[in-house]
Amino acid sequence: MEPRDGYDVVIVGAGHNGLVAAGLLAREGLSVLVCEAREVVGGAAVSEHPFGPDYTVTSLSYVVSLLPPSIVKALDLAAHGYHVYPQGPYFAPRRDGTHLRLPDDPRARHAEISKFSSKDADAYEAWEEEMGRLGKILGPMLADIPPALGSRRPADLARQALMLRRLKDVDTRGAVDIARLFSASVADLLEDRFTSDALKGVLSVSGCIGSWAGPRSAGTAYVTLHHHVGDLGDGQTGAWGFPRGGMGGVTRALAAAARALGATVRTSAPVARIDVRDGRTTGVTLEDGTTVRAGTVITTAHPQISFLRLLDRRDLPADFVTDIERWKTRSGTVKVNVAVDRLPTFTSHPEYDPQVHGGTIVLAESVDDLENAYQEAVAGRPSTLPFADVCIPSVFDDSLAPPGHHVVSMFTQWVPHTWNTEPHQDELESYADRLVARMDAVAPGFAGSVVGRQVIGPHEMETKYHLVGGNIFHGELTLGQMFHARPAAGFADLRTPVAGLYQAGSATHGGGGVTGIPGRNVVRQVLADRRSERLRSRVRRLAGRA
Repeated sequence: MEPRDGYDVVIVGAGHNGLVAAGLLAREGLSVLVCEAREVVGGAAVSEHPFGPDYTVTSLSYVVSLLPPSIVKALDLAAHGYHVYPQGPYFAPRRDGTHLRLPDDPRARHAEISKFSSKDADAYEAWEEEMGRLGKILGPMLADIPPALGSRRPADLARQALMLRRLKDVDTRGAVDIARLFSASVADLLEDRFTSDALKGVLSVSGCIGSWAGPRSAGTAYVTLHHHVGDLGDGQTGAWGFPRGGMGGVTRALAAAARALGATVRTSAPVARIDVRDGRTTGVTLEDGTTVRAGTVITTAHPQISFLRLLDRRDLPADFVTDIERWKTRSGTVKVNVAVDRLPTFTSHPEYDPQVHGGTIVLAESVDDLENAYQEAVAGRPSTLPFADVCIPSVFDDSLAPPGHHVVSMFTQWVPHTWNTEPHQDELESYADRLVARMDAVAPGFAGSVVGRQVIGPHEMETKYHLVGGNIFHGELTLGQMFHARPAAGFADLRTPVAGLYQAGSATHGGGGVTGIPGRNVVRQVLADRRSERLRSRVRRLAGRA
């Protein structure tokens, strides 16, 4: 039942960011309501049962990395079932019967790469050092609330100065390296350092994941670095892991933590409108007509949903509306999930190995392999030879499938980004057939082991999971859509043009992955603004007595 005077905070969306914010705000003693349109919490980080109750599938987002240990500790997520199995290293089987592995042990990794190029094996250690060095510089900025660059307001100038302090250790070489990183393609980055197709193919995948961009597209070099700054809590940056129970295990733990701290989480409660009066939010109205009063509203929905559908555009500045209308949110991603009655047996590595079967299995044999697939989609055709990032989380997590059976997650690209407007289901099934055939070429018998298959394309991602354009990041990770530009000029600080309305979805800085950083940072802004308002009220009272 709604409190008599409404809630302190209403949060739109029970994805991971909304649930992080709910838990942390409730921890501060605020009354919080989370409204989720779907019948389950989780957003894109959700576990479902497309093959019946015996199989648990992570439908979309499939690994966790960037969720800060500080959030895990603050919400005591371990007490609510949160547990992560560290993912194994890259394993890239090839159609010629060879494979490339990138184990964590430097000597073993050097030997693996030397099978293709001894020069590349030597260069790889320098590559890791370079990525680590740049990650230490730029990684902490991922957790920052961006300043309004260009603003002359004293508070913004102070925040700009703090940002510069982050860069105080950058020398002239580092400044050039950072500039090149943000502007270069991942292919440029790799081809300057390596010679073998096998290594370049594997490493180029991290520059393209979730992007409407091929490895030769400018800006994809940064996306590679983005995948080197995660931390599962053991100090190993760039680490990834499988949460027990799938990604839904993460958001179920977040929801349980938020409820334990006093927040209310409602599912099947879609918001129809964010209410505004005299430039300030007053709460939300649900699709069933229920009005919920709140002085603070946090939206975690895609910005084009939040500002162009849930708000009256007349309540927003014209230039802000233009920024949101122009927000690029294209994608050619297809998620293929399968249930199998046995693990794949790879021609090049037939023995079972948890570091192989429990690692990231990459189907990409060269930079051109990926680029050709992307260019076909640009030309309006689904790729003939889709690349894929393949994981088998049931290798570690026996809760996901019956004994001897497994669930296989295949994150793959590309189809035309315009496929978000129509289902294209028959074409998607043919695309998935080609993907399974590609896996079967390196693991004969894989196709015959499949007992269930789910194919999720851009249209379903948009209509069912509310990912506009099918973009898993709520917006492309390009230079013009990062940091202070994410998602609109002057509003990267998680505030909005409407007083009392905040944003904390993946389209804000710190998003693009299951990070929880926007959810944590919006709490900081809400609490800071509440303190400022209390101070102003006290000053007004004192002035009235004088």
